[in-house]
Amino acid sequence: MTQPVSYFPPDDPAARYLPARPEPIMIRPAETALIIVDMQNAYASPGGYLDHAGFDVAGAAPVIEKIAEATAAARAAGMPVVYFQNGWDPDYVEAGGPGSPNWHKSNAFKTMRRKPELYGKLLAKGGWDYALVDALQPQKGDIKVAKPRYSAFFNTQLDSLLRARGIRSLVFTGVATNVCVESTLRDSFHLEYFSVVLHDATHHAGPAFIQEATLYNVEKFFGWVSSVEEFRNALAANINPMLTKEKP
Repeated sequence: MTQPVSYFPPDDPAARYLPARPEPIMIRPAETALIIVDMQNAYASPGGYLDHAGFDVAGAAPVIEKIAEATAAARAAGMPVVYFQNGWDPDYVEAGGPGSPNWHKSNAFKTMRRKPELYGKLLAKGGWDYALVDALQPQKGDIKVAKPRYSAFFNTQLDSLLRARGIRSLVFTGVATNVCVESTLRDSFHLEYFSVVLHDATHHAGPAFIQEATLYNVEKFFGWVSSVEEFRNALAANINPMLTKEKP
C-alpha cells in the first residue's frame, strides 16, 4: 500500500484512506468539510449569468448529481457541509464600482454592460440568479458563506468558521473549477489546509482544457485530486485500512 499523506498518524482508527493523485491522503471526517462552491442558478442553470455570458453550462447537470452523492456521503459520516454563494447587493455596492478591477474583469458586469436589461438581475442577492439550484439546498446544520470575490477566504468569516470547528481538510466540489474553486483552494493552501478536489463534481468556465489545467495545478502544487466514488467509498469504510495494511 502506498504510504498516504497525513498530518496525524496514518494508523489513527478515526482516519480514512482516500485514494487521490499524486498520492493518497488520510482524512478524519470530523476534521474535514465538504465544500460546495457557487452551485447557483447563475453558474449551473440555463438562463443564468454564465449562460448569458456565452459559457457552456450543459456540463453542470451531471455535476449536480455528483455533488448530491458526495453531500449525502458527507452528512452520513458527520462531516460538515459548507455552501458558498457568490454575488453582491442589488445595487452592486459590494462589487466595487469602476475603481475596482472586479468591476472591469467580472463577466457578469461585462454582460450587463452589453445587455442593460439584465442589470440588477445577475448575481444580485435575493434574485433567482443568486439562489442555489433547487437540487442542492442546504439542510439544518449546514454552513452558508456569502462571498464578494472569487476566493471564499477573501473578506469573509470562512477561516474562523472552519478553525472554530477544528477543520484541517477541505474537499472541494462546484463551479467554476478554474475560477472560484481554484482561487479558494489556493488560499486554503496558504492558510495550511489540506485540500482535495473531486474532479467529477466540478465544472469549468471556458474550453475543456482549462479543467485539466486546473486539476494539474492542484495535483502538482496545491493539493490532491480524487473522485466522488473514491470519496464515498472512503467514508463508507468501517475501518482504517492502514491498520490492516491491506490495499483499500
